[in-house]
Amino acid sequence: MMKAAFLPFIDSESEILILGTFPSEKSLASNEYYGNKQNQFWKLIYDVFETEYEAVYSERLLFLKENKIALWDVFQTCERKGSLDANIVNPEVNNFEKLFAKYPNLNKIVFSSKNAYTFYRKNVGNYFGKEILIMPSTSGLYASMKYQDKLEVWKTIR
Repeated sequence: MMKAAFLPFIDSESEILILGTFPSEKSLASNEYYGNKQNQFWKLIYDVFETEYEAVYSERLLFLKENKIALWDVFQTCERKGSLDANIVNPEVNNFEKLFAKYPNLNKIVFSSKNAYTFYRKNVGNYFGKEILIMPSTSGLYASMKYQDKLEVWKTIR
């Protein structure tokens, strides 16, 4: 069954675009970016900016906006059993040319995992002159790297 990702979370002030591959089943069910409680994304973002974590999703989005951070995914639609990136089939890529034309203040693409970067490179390939950063995955499944080590790498997005 074909699944659809979220619209971009972005505004005209956004400078940093954080790209995932495609929302997990739990994210789709909760209608929230990084909605799986096992995912470390939100904790990492708050720790990067040395700010106390906010449990309310709308407040987290406001926090991103205040820090000029946008969220989106590489794929607009795909078929996938479960939440693993390896299970993605028949993906349709989001229109990045249109996004970057509409939001010229975006100057940095931060991939939230090596998979997101690999999928983007393979399916889009054009970085539109933006700075590129590839982060260690925030997924709860990526446990081979300690949280503190992930945080040190994620701090480079600022």
